[in-house]
Amino acid sequence: MAENNPDLETFRQQWREEVTARSSAKDSIPHRSKSPTSHEKSDRSKARISLPPSQVPPEEAEPVDGISAQAYHDLENKEDAARLGVEGFSRHPSTQVSKEPQSALEHYEKAMEREAQGSLGDSVNLYRKAYRLDAGVDRIYKNKHFPPSNSKPKPTNPNPSDAPVTVPNTAHHSLDGPQIITINDLIASFSDTAIPIAPPPTEGSRPPPCPMSKVPSEILVEILLRTAIADIASFARLSAVCKRLAYLVATEDRIWERICQGYEYGFAAMHYTWNASIEGVPLPEPDLSSDDHLDISTLALTHSIPSRTIDPIRFPLLSLNPTYTSYREMLRTRPRLRFNGCYISTVNYHRPGASNTYSNATYISPVHIVTYYRYLRFFRDGTVVSLLTTNEPVDVVHHLTQENLHSHHNKESMLPSAVMRHALKGRWKLSGSLHSPDMGSAQGNHEIDGEGDVHIETEGVDPKYMYKMNLGLRSAGRAGATRNNKLVWKGFWSYNRMTDDWATFALRNDRAFFWSRVRSYGMGW
Repeated sequence: MAENNPDLETFRQQWREEVTARSSAKDSIPHRSKSPTSHEKSDRSKARISLPPSQVPPEEAEPVDGISAQAYHDLENKEDAARLGVEGFSRHPSTQVSKEPQSALEHYEKAMEREAQGSLGDSVNLYRKAYRLDAGVDRIYKNKHFPPSNSKPKPTNPNPSDAPVTVPNTAHHSLDGPQIITINDLIASFSDTAIPIAPPPTEGSRPPPCPMSKVPSEILVEILLRTAIADIASFARLSAVCKRLAYLVATEDRIWERICQGYEYGFAAMHYTWNASIEGVPLPEPDLSSDDHLDISTLALTHSIPSRTIDPIRFPLLSLNPTYTSYREMLRTRPRLRFNGCYISTVNYHRPGASNTYSNATYISPVHIVTYYRYLRFFRDGTVVSLLTTNEPVDVVHHLTQENLHSHHNKESMLPSAVMRHALKGRWKLSGSLHSPDMGSAQGNHEIDGEGDVHIETEGVDPKYMYKMNLGLRSAGRAGATRNNKLVWKGFWSYNRMTDDWATFALRNDRAFFWSRVRSYGMGW
Protein backbone atom coordinates (compact mmCIF):
# COMPACT_ATOMS: atom_id res chain seq x y z
CA MET A 1 0.00 0.00 0.00
CA ALA A 2 2.95 2.22 0.83
CA GLU A 3 4.48 1.45 -2.54
CA ASN A 4 1.40 2.80 -4.38
CA ASN A 5 1.44 6.16 -2.46
CA PRO A 6 1.87 8.89 -5.09
CA ASP A 7 3.05 11.52 -2.58
CA LEU A 8 5.91 9.39 -1.38
CA GLU A 9 7.06 8.69 -4.89
CA THR A 10 7.04 12.41 -5.69
CA PHE A 11 9.18 13.23 -2.64
CA ARG A 12 11.74 10.55 -3.52
CA GLN A 13 12.02 11.86 -7.07
CA GLN A 14 12.66 15.44 -5.91
CA TRP A 15 15.28 14.31 -3.42
CA ARG A 16 17.19 12.32 -6.07
CA GLU A 17 17.19 15.31 -8.45
CA GLU A 18 18.53 17.62 -5.71
CA VAL A 19 21.36 15.22 -4.79
CA THR A 20 22.30 14.77 -8.44
CA ALA A 21 22.41 18.57 -8.97
CA ARG A 22 24.67 19.08 -5.96
CA SER A 23 27.09 16.36 -6.99
CA SER A 24 27.34 17.67 -10.55
CA ALA A 25 28.01 21.25 -9.29
CA LYS A 26 30.80 20.05 -6.95
CA ASP A 27 32.54 18.15 -9.75
CA SER A 28 32.48 21.23 -12.03
CA ILE A 29 34.60 23.46 -9.50
CA PRO A 30 38.43 22.96 -9.97
CA HIS A 31 40.47 21.99 -6.89
CA ARG A 32 42.73 24.73 -5.35
CA SER A 33 46.42 23.97 -4.94
CA LYS A 34 47.40 23.23 -1.38
CA SER A 35 50.73 25.10 -1.66
CA PRO A 36 50.10 28.65 -2.88
CA THR A 37 52.80 30.39 -4.84
CA SER A 38 54.79 33.33 -3.56
CA HIS A 39 52.73 35.68 -5.73
CA GLU A 40 49.52 34.42 -4.14
CA LYS A 41 51.07 34.82 -0.68
CA SER A 42 51.99 38.44 -1.34
CA ASP A 43 48.51 39.15 -2.74
CA ARG A 44 46.95 37.53 0.28
CA SER A 45 49.11 39.54 2.72
CA LYS A 46 48.23 42.75 0.89
CA ALA A 47 44.58 41.86 1.15
CA ARG A 48 44.91 41.36 4.89
CA ILE A 49 46.43 44.81 5.34
CA SER A 50 44.06 46.63 3.02
CA LEU A 51 40.85 45.01 4.32
CA PRO A 52 39.36 45.41 7.76
CA PRO A 53 39.00 42.27 9.90
CA SER A 54 35.27 42.18 9.29
CA GLN A 55 35.79 41.89 5.50
CA VAL A 56 38.53 39.23 5.45
CA PRO A 57 37.18 36.05 3.70
CA PRO A 58 36.86 32.98 5.86
CA GLU A 59 39.35 31.01 3.78
CA GLU A 60 41.95 33.76 4.25
CA ALA A 61 41.59 33.49 8.02
CA GLU A 62 42.63 29.86 7.91
CA PRO A 63 46.24 29.01 8.82
CA VAL A 64 48.67 28.97 5.92
CA ASP A 65 50.91 25.95 5.35
CA GLY A 66 49.55 24.31 8.45
CA ILE A 67 51.02 26.98 10.78
CA SER A 68 48.56 28.65 13.09
CA ALA A 69 48.89 32.41 13.59
CA GLN A 70 49.87 33.77 17.01
CA ALA A 71 47.47 36.08 18.79
CA TYR A 72 49.05 38.80 20.95
CA HIS A 73 46.18 39.60 23.26
CA ASP A 74 48.33 41.55 25.74
CA LEU A 75 49.89 43.85 23.13
CA GLU A 76 47.19 46.31 22.22
CA ASN A 77 49.52 48.56 20.25
CA LYS A 78 49.85 46.03 17.40
CA GLU A 79 46.10 45.70 17.04
CA ASP A 80 45.74 49.47 17.19
CA ALA A 81 48.48 49.85 14.61
CA ALA A 82 46.72 47.50 12.19
CA ARG A 83 43.41 49.23 12.82
CA LEU A 84 44.94 52.67 12.24
CA GLY A 85 46.55 51.42 9.05
CA VAL A 86 43.12 50.57 7.67
CA GLU A 87 40.78 53.23 8.94
CA GLY A 88 42.93 56.33 9.17
CA PHE A 89 45.31 55.51 6.31
CA SER A 90 48.25 55.94 8.69
CA ARG A 91 50.47 53.55 10.55
CA HIS A 92 51.24 53.43 14.25
CA PRO A 93 54.70 54.84 15.10
CA SER A 94 55.80 51.42 16.35
CA THR A 95 55.13 49.86 12.93
CA GLN A 96 56.69 52.63 10.85
CA VAL A 97 60.20 52.36 9.52
CA SER A 98 62.41 55.03 11.16
CA LYS A 99 63.62 57.59 8.66
CA GLU A 100 67.14 58.92 8.73
CA PRO A 101 67.24 62.56 9.96
CA GLN A 102 68.07 65.09 7.30
CA SER A 103 68.00 68.59 8.82
CA ALA A 104 69.82 69.88 11.88
CA LEU A 105 66.59 70.00 13.87
CA GLU A 106 65.81 66.36 13.06
CA HIS A 107 69.30 65.33 14.17
CA TYR A 108 68.83 67.31 17.39
CA GLU A 109 65.43 65.76 18.11
CA LYS A 110 66.81 62.29 17.38
CA ALA A 111 69.71 62.97 19.74
CA MET A 112 67.30 64.00 22.49
CA GLU A 113 65.37 60.80 21.96
CA ARG A 114 68.52 58.66 22.07
CA GLU A 115 69.69 60.42 25.21
CA ALA A 116 66.37 59.74 26.92
CA GLN A 117 66.73 56.06 25.99
CA GLY A 118 70.23 55.91 27.49
CA SER A 119 72.17 55.60 24.22
CA LEU A 120 74.70 58.30 25.05
CA GLY A 121 77.12 57.32 22.31
CA ASP A 122 74.49 57.67 19.58
CA SER A 123 73.18 60.91 21.08
CA VAL A 124 76.65 62.49 21.09
CA ASN A 125 77.17 61.62 17.43
CA LEU A 126 73.77 63.05 16.52
CA TYR A 127 74.46 66.22 18.51
CA ARG A 128 77.71 66.71 16.63
CA LYS A 129 76.00 66.28 13.26
CA ALA A 130 73.24 68.72 14.30
CA TYR A 131 75.68 71.43 15.33
CA ARG A 132 77.74 70.93 12.20
CA LEU A 133 74.66 71.59 10.11
CA ASP A 134 73.48 74.55 12.20
CA ALA A 135 75.29 76.06 15.18
CA GLY A 136 72.05 77.55 16.50
CA VAL A 137 69.98 74.39 16.39
CA ASP A 138 69.39 74.51 20.14
CA ARG A 139 67.55 77.83 19.79
CA ILE A 140 65.48 76.42 16.92
CA TYR A 141 64.54 73.43 19.08
CA LYS A 142 63.61 75.71 21.97
CA ASN A 143 61.44 77.94 19.79
CA LYS A 144 59.67 74.92 18.32
CA HIS A 145 58.91 72.98 21.50
CA PHE A 146 58.94 75.85 24.02
CA PRO A 147 57.61 78.89 22.17
CA PRO A 148 57.56 82.21 24.00
CA SER A 149 54.33 83.33 25.55
CA ASN A 150 52.00 85.17 23.22
CA SER A 151 50.08 86.84 26.01
CA LYS A 152 49.16 90.45 25.52
CA PRO A 153 51.23 93.01 27.44
CA LYS A 154 49.61 94.65 30.39
CA PRO A 155 48.31 98.19 29.84
CA THR A 156 50.66 100.83 31.16
CA ASN A 157 47.81 102.95 32.50
CA PRO A 158 45.01 100.78 33.90
CA ASN A 159 42.89 103.87 34.64
CA PRO A 160 43.02 106.34 31.72
CA SER A 161 41.91 109.88 32.23
CA ASP A 162 38.85 109.47 30.01
CA ALA A 163 37.50 106.48 31.97
CA PRO A 164 34.09 106.93 33.60
CA VAL A 165 33.87 107.72 37.29
CA THR A 166 32.19 104.42 38.05
CA VAL A 167 35.28 102.43 37.00
CA PRO A 168 37.16 101.43 40.17
CA ASN A 169 40.84 102.22 40.48
CA THR A 170 42.71 98.97 39.93
CA ALA A 171 45.92 100.38 41.34
CA HIS A 172 44.79 99.29 44.79
CA HIS A 173 43.81 95.81 43.67
CA SER A 174 46.18 93.02 42.81
CA LEU A 175 45.63 91.70 39.31
CA ASP A 176 48.40 89.09 39.51
CA GLY A 177 47.77 87.47 42.88
CA PRO A 178 49.28 88.49 46.22
CA GLN A 179 51.58 91.49 46.29
CA ILE A 180 55.29 90.70 46.66
CA ILE A 181 57.06 92.59 49.44
CA THR A 182 60.77 93.10 49.87
CA ILE A 183 62.96 91.48 52.48
CA ASN A 184 63.41 94.78 54.33
CA ASP A 185 59.65 95.30 54.55
CA LEU A 186 59.17 91.74 55.71
CA ILE A 187 61.77 92.11 58.47
CA ALA A 188 60.31 95.46 59.50
CA SER A 189 56.95 93.75 60.02
CA PHE A 190 58.58 91.61 62.75
CA SER A 191 59.38 94.62 64.96
CA ASP A 192 56.38 94.19 67.27
CA THR A 193 56.57 90.41 67.58
CA ALA A 194 57.71 88.50 70.65
CA ILE A 195 59.43 85.18 71.13
CA PRO A 196 56.59 82.64 70.89
CA ILE A 197 55.98 80.01 73.53
CA ALA A 198 56.03 76.38 72.46
CA PRO A 199 52.57 74.78 72.32
CA PRO A 200 51.65 72.10 74.90
CA PRO A 201 52.72 68.59 73.91
CA THR A 202 49.21 67.19 74.48
CA GLU A 203 45.75 68.66 74.75
CA GLY A 204 44.95 69.83 78.24
CA SER A 205 48.58 69.83 79.46
CA ARG A 206 50.68 72.86 80.37
CA PRO A 207 53.00 74.36 77.73
CA PRO A 208 56.73 73.82 78.35
CA PRO A 209 58.57 76.72 80.01
CA CYS A 210 60.25 79.28 77.76
CA PRO A 211 62.51 81.59 79.79
CA MET A 212 63.76 83.39 76.66
CA SER A 213 60.32 84.84 76.05
CA LYS A 214 60.53 86.76 79.35
CA VAL A 215 64.05 88.14 78.89
CA PRO A 216 64.14 91.94 78.41
CA SER A 217 65.35 93.27 75.08
CA GLU A 218 68.51 94.81 76.58
CA ILE A 219 69.66 91.50 78.00
CA LEU A 220 68.64 89.67 74.84
CA VAL A 221 70.82 91.99 72.73
CA GLU A 222 73.76 91.36 75.05
CA ILE A 223 73.30 87.60 74.68
CA LEU A 224 73.27 87.95 70.91
CA LEU A 225 76.38 90.14 71.03
CA ARG A 226 78.37 87.56 72.98
CA THR A 227 77.15 84.85 70.63
CA ALA A 228 78.32 86.86 67.61
CA ILE A 229 81.76 87.39 69.15
CA ALA A 230 82.12 83.67 69.86
CA ASP A 231 80.81 82.42 66.48
CA ILE A 232 79.31 84.76 63.93
CA ALA A 233 77.92 81.84 61.92
CA SER A 234 75.85 80.68 64.89
CA PHE A 235 74.70 84.26 65.43
CA ALA A 236 73.45 84.45 61.85
CA ARG A 237 71.64 81.12 62.16
CA LEU A 238 69.66 82.44 65.13
CA SER A 239 67.55 84.40 62.63
CA ALA A 240 65.88 81.12 61.64
CA VAL A 241 64.55 80.49 65.17
CA CYS A 242 61.69 82.99 65.30
CA LYS A 243 60.60 86.35 63.94
CA ARG A 244 61.81 88.28 66.97
CA LEU A 245 65.36 86.98 66.71
CA ALA A 246 65.30 87.46 62.93
CA TYR A 247 64.45 91.12 63.47
CA LEU A 248 67.22 91.62 66.04
CA VAL A 249 69.86 89.84 63.97
CA ALA A 250 69.06 91.88 60.88
CA THR A 251 68.52 95.33 62.42
CA GLU A 252 70.54 95.53 65.65
CA ASP A 253 73.35 97.73 64.37
CA ARG A 254 75.19 97.78 67.73
CA ILE A 255 76.10 94.11 67.30
CA TRP A 256 77.32 94.56 63.74
CA GLU A 257 79.32 97.64 64.73
CA ARG A 258 81.11 95.68 67.44
CA ILE A 259 81.87 92.84 65.02
CA CYS A 260 83.19 95.25 62.39
CA GLN A 261 85.52 97.00 64.81
CA GLY A 262 86.49 93.85 66.67
CA TYR A 263 89.59 91.76 66.25
CA GLU A 264 87.74 88.43 65.98
CA TYR A 265 86.13 88.82 62.54
CA GLY A 266 86.31 92.52 61.83
CA PHE A 267 88.77 94.93 60.33
CA ALA A 268 90.89 95.34 63.45
CA ALA A 269 92.70 92.19 62.33
CA MET A 270 93.32 93.50 58.82
CA HIS A 271 96.73 94.97 57.95
CA TYR A 272 97.02 97.73 55.39
CA THR A 273 100.75 98.14 55.93
CA TRP A 274 103.51 95.56 56.39
CA ASN A 275 103.38 94.30 59.97
CA ALA A 276 106.18 91.72 59.79
CA SER A 277 109.22 90.85 57.73
CA ILE A 278 109.30 88.07 55.15
CA GLU A 279 110.92 85.77 57.72
CA GLY A 280 108.01 86.41 60.11
CA VAL A 281 109.82 88.77 62.48
CA PRO A 282 107.52 91.57 63.78
CA LEU A 283 108.46 95.06 62.65
CA PRO A 284 109.22 97.79 65.21
CA GLU A 285 106.14 99.07 66.98
CA PRO A 286 104.89 102.55 66.01
CA ASP A 287 105.04 105.51 68.31
CA LEU A 288 101.90 105.55 70.48
CA SER A 289 102.48 109.01 71.90
CA SER A 290 100.17 110.55 69.32
CA ASP A 291 96.58 109.37 68.96
CA ASP A 292 96.06 110.96 65.55
CA HIS A 293 95.33 108.56 62.69
CA LEU A 294 96.22 105.40 64.60
CA ASP A 295 95.81 102.06 62.89
CA ILE A 296 93.54 99.66 64.73
CA SER A 297 95.39 96.65 63.37
CA THR A 298 98.68 98.01 64.76
CA LEU A 299 97.28 98.96 68.18
CA ALA A 300 95.63 95.59 68.61
CA LEU A 301 99.05 93.93 68.50
CA THR A 302 100.66 96.08 71.20
CA HIS A 303 101.34 94.67 74.66
CA SER A 304 99.69 97.52 76.53
CA ILE A 305 96.24 96.82 75.04
CA PRO A 306 94.59 93.37 74.98
CA SER A 307 94.51 92.10 71.40
CA ARG A 308 90.95 90.73 71.62
CA THR A 309 89.26 93.84 73.00
CA ILE A 310 88.68 97.17 71.33
CA ASP A 311 88.23 100.33 73.37
CA PRO A 312 85.99 102.66 71.36
CA ILE A 313 87.25 105.67 73.35
CA ARG A 314 90.92 104.95 72.66
CA PHE A 315 90.54 103.70 69.09
CA PRO A 316 89.25 105.78 66.19
CA LEU A 317 85.88 104.35 65.17
CA LEU A 318 85.10 103.06 61.70
CA SER A 319 82.65 105.56 60.32
CA LEU A 320 79.99 104.80 57.73
CA ASN A 321 80.17 106.33 54.26
CA PRO A 322 78.12 106.28 51.05
CA THR A 323 79.87 103.05 50.02
CA TYR A 324 78.90 101.22 53.23
CA THR A 325 75.65 102.57 54.65
CA SER A 326 75.47 100.08 57.56
CA TYR A 327 77.92 98.02 59.58
CA ARG A 328 76.20 94.83 58.51
CA GLU A 329 76.74 95.73 54.87
CA MET A 330 80.33 96.71 55.59
CA LEU A 331 81.13 93.37 57.20
CA ARG A 332 79.53 91.42 54.35
CA THR A 333 80.82 93.34 51.34
CA ARG A 334 84.07 95.06 52.31
CA PRO A 335 87.14 92.99 51.31
CA ARG A 336 88.71 91.12 54.22
CA LEU A 337 90.67 87.91 54.75
CA ARG A 338 89.60 84.88 56.78
CA PHE A 339 91.75 83.17 59.39
CA ASN A 340 89.64 80.12 60.25
CA GLY A 341 90.59 78.28 57.08
CA CYS A 342 92.97 78.31 54.14
CA TYR A 343 92.83 79.23 50.46
CA ILE A 344 93.40 76.36 48.01
CA SER A 345 94.07 76.51 44.27
CA THR A 346 93.71 73.28 42.28
CA VAL A 347 95.58 73.25 38.99
CA ASN A 348 94.93 70.69 36.24
CA TYR A 349 96.48 70.76 32.80
CA HIS A 350 97.46 68.39 29.99
CA ARG A 351 100.82 68.06 28.34
CA PRO A 352 101.99 65.67 25.61
CA GLY A 353 104.06 62.71 26.72
CA ALA A 354 107.11 61.14 25.14
CA SER A 355 106.45 58.47 22.55
CA ASN A 356 107.97 55.01 22.84
CA THR A 357 111.10 54.76 20.69
CA TYR A 358 110.80 50.98 20.53
CA SER A 359 107.31 51.09 19.06
CA ASN A 360 106.55 51.77 15.42
CA ALA A 361 102.93 52.74 16.12
CA THR A 362 102.82 56.38 15.07
CA TYR A 363 99.14 56.77 15.89
CA ILE A 364 99.76 56.51 19.65
CA SER A 365 100.24 59.92 21.29
CA PRO A 366 100.43 59.69 25.11
CA VAL A 367 99.05 62.57 27.19
CA HIS A 368 99.94 63.40 30.80
CA ILE A 369 97.34 64.91 33.16
CA VAL A 370 99.21 67.02 35.70
CA THR A 371 97.56 68.01 38.99
CA TYR A 372 99.09 70.11 41.76
CA TYR A 373 97.85 72.40 44.53
CA ARG A 374 98.75 75.81 45.91
CA TYR A 375 97.94 76.61 49.55
CA LEU A 376 97.82 79.97 51.32
CA ARG A 377 97.12 80.39 55.01
CA PHE A 378 97.02 83.88 56.50
CA PHE A 379 97.77 84.60 60.15
CA ARG A 380 96.62 87.49 62.29
CA ASP A 381 100.15 88.79 62.91
CA GLY A 382 100.60 89.64 59.24
CA THR A 383 102.45 86.48 58.21
CA VAL A 384 101.46 83.89 55.63
CA VAL A 385 102.44 80.35 54.66
CA SER A 386 102.66 79.44 50.98
CA LEU A 387 102.97 75.86 49.79
CA LEU A 388 103.15 74.29 46.34
CA THR A 389 102.75 70.50 46.37
CA THR A 390 101.07 67.56 44.69
CA ASN A 391 99.59 66.33 47.98
CA GLU A 392 95.84 66.56 48.31
CA PRO A 393 94.21 68.97 50.80
CA VAL A 394 93.22 66.20 53.24
CA ASP A 395 96.94 65.50 53.77
CA VAL A 396 98.06 69.12 53.98
CA VAL A 397 95.59 71.52 55.61
CA HIS A 398 96.02 70.19 59.16
CA HIS A 399 99.79 70.77 58.99
CA LEU A 400 99.71 74.34 57.66
CA THR A 401 100.87 75.81 60.97
CA GLN A 402 103.76 78.02 61.99
CA GLU A 403 105.10 75.25 64.24
CA ASN A 404 105.78 73.08 61.18
CA LEU A 405 107.74 75.81 59.40
CA HIS A 406 111.19 74.46 60.21
CA SER A 407 114.06 73.07 58.18
CA HIS A 408 114.19 69.63 59.80
CA HIS A 409 112.03 67.95 57.14
CA ASN A 410 114.24 65.72 55.04
CA LYS A 411 113.34 63.70 52.00
CA GLU A 412 113.44 60.42 53.91
CA SER A 413 111.01 61.63 56.57
CA MET A 414 107.77 59.65 56.74
CA LEU A 415 106.02 61.95 59.21
CA PRO A 416 102.64 63.40 58.16
CA SER A 417 104.06 66.91 58.61
CA ALA A 418 106.78 66.20 56.03
CA VAL A 419 104.54 67.79 53.39
CA MET A 420 105.68 71.14 54.81
CA ARG A 421 109.27 70.67 53.66
CA HIS A 422 108.62 72.98 50.69
CA ALA A 423 106.52 75.56 52.59
CA LEU A 424 107.63 79.19 52.30
CA LYS A 425 107.34 81.94 54.91
CA GLY A 426 105.96 85.31 53.94
CA ARG A 427 103.94 88.37 54.84
CA TRP A 428 100.73 89.98 53.61
CA LYS A 429 98.85 93.25 53.54
CA LEU A 430 95.64 94.59 52.03
CA SER A 431 95.40 97.50 49.63
CA GLY A 432 93.62 100.69 50.52
CA SER A 433 93.25 102.31 53.91
CA LEU A 434 91.31 101.35 57.01
CA HIS A 435 89.52 104.69 57.31
CA SER A 436 89.48 105.68 53.63
CA PRO A 437 88.58 102.61 51.57
CA ASP A 438 88.91 104.42 48.25
CA MET A 439 92.22 106.13 49.00
CA GLY A 440 95.02 103.65 48.53
CA SER A 441 97.76 106.27 48.75
CA ALA A 442 96.66 107.60 52.14
CA GLN A 443 99.43 105.65 53.85
CA GLY A 444 102.01 105.89 51.10
CA ASN A 445 100.86 102.90 49.06
CA HIS A 446 101.53 104.43 45.65
CA GLU A 447 101.55 101.00 43.96
CA ILE A 448 97.83 100.50 44.52
CA ASP A 449 94.63 102.46 44.12
CA GLY A 450 91.53 101.44 46.02
CA GLU A 451 90.91 98.34 48.12
CA GLY A 452 90.28 94.71 47.28
CA ASP A 453 93.84 93.50 46.51
CA VAL A 454 96.10 91.29 48.60
CA HIS A 455 99.87 91.76 48.36
CA ILE A 456 102.03 88.83 49.42
CA GLU A 457 105.81 88.55 49.65
CA THR A 458 107.37 85.16 50.37
CA GLU A 459 110.76 83.52 50.41
CA GLY A 460 112.14 81.96 47.26
CA VAL A 461 113.35 78.44 46.66
CA ASP A 462 116.85 79.94 46.97
CA PRO A 463 117.86 82.59 49.53
CA LYS A 464 118.76 85.03 46.77
CA TYR A 465 115.17 85.04 45.43
CA MET A 466 111.98 86.63 46.72
CA TYR A 467 108.48 86.03 45.35
CA LYS A 468 105.74 88.64 45.12
CA MET A 469 102.06 87.86 44.48
CA ASN A 470 99.19 90.21 43.72
CA LEU A 471 95.74 88.69 44.28
CA GLY A 472 92.25 90.15 44.13
CA LEU A 473 89.51 89.40 46.66
CA ARG A 474 86.31 88.19 45.02
CA SER A 475 83.14 86.27 45.90
CA ALA A 476 82.20 82.89 44.47
CA GLY A 477 79.14 80.68 44.77
CA ARG A 478 75.50 81.58 45.15
CA ALA A 479 74.87 85.32 45.19
CA GLY A 480 74.73 86.65 48.73
CA ALA A 481 75.68 83.36 50.39
CA THR A 482 79.42 83.78 51.02
CA ARG A 483 81.60 86.81 50.42
CA ASN A 484 85.36 87.25 50.11
CA ASN A 485 85.97 83.53 49.59
CA LYS A 486 87.98 83.72 46.35
CA LEU A 487 91.42 85.04 45.41
CA VAL A 488 92.10 85.63 41.73
CA TRP A 489 95.54 86.07 40.24
CA LYS A 490 96.67 89.53 39.14
CA GLY A 491 100.41 89.05 39.02
CA PHE A 492 103.27 86.82 40.11
CA TRP A 493 106.89 87.98 40.08
CA SER A 494 110.33 86.83 41.19
CA TYR A 495 112.97 89.22 42.52
CA ASN A 496 116.70 88.47 42.40
CA ARG A 497 118.34 90.13 45.39
CA MET A 498 121.83 89.85 43.95
CA THR A 499 121.20 91.30 40.50
CA ASP A 500 118.19 93.48 41.41
CA ASP A 501 116.17 91.99 38.56
CA TRP A 502 112.45 91.23 38.33
CA ALA A 503 111.02 88.28 36.39
CA THR A 504 107.37 87.56 35.66
CA PHE A 505 105.84 84.10 36.07
CA ALA A 506 103.34 83.08 33.41
CA LEU A 507 99.88 82.28 34.81
CA ARG A 508 98.71 80.14 31.92
CA ASN A 509 97.72 77.10 34.02
CA ASP A 510 97.23 78.64 37.46
CA ARG A 511 93.71 78.89 38.82
CA ALA A 512 92.05 81.01 41.48
CA PHE A 513 92.20 80.24 45.20
CA PHE A 514 89.03 79.25 47.03
CA TRP A 515 88.61 79.52 50.77
CA SER A 516 87.92 76.33 52.71
CA ARG A 517 87.15 76.30 56.40
CA VAL A 518 89.28 74.05 58.61
CA ARG A 519 87.70 73.37 61.99
CA SER A 520 90.99 72.46 63.62
CA TYR A 521 92.17 76.08 63.13
CA GLY A 522 89.44 77.39 65.42
CA MET A 523 89.45 81.20 65.32
CA GLY A 524 92.97 81.25 63.93
CA TRP A 525 94.56 82.72 67.02
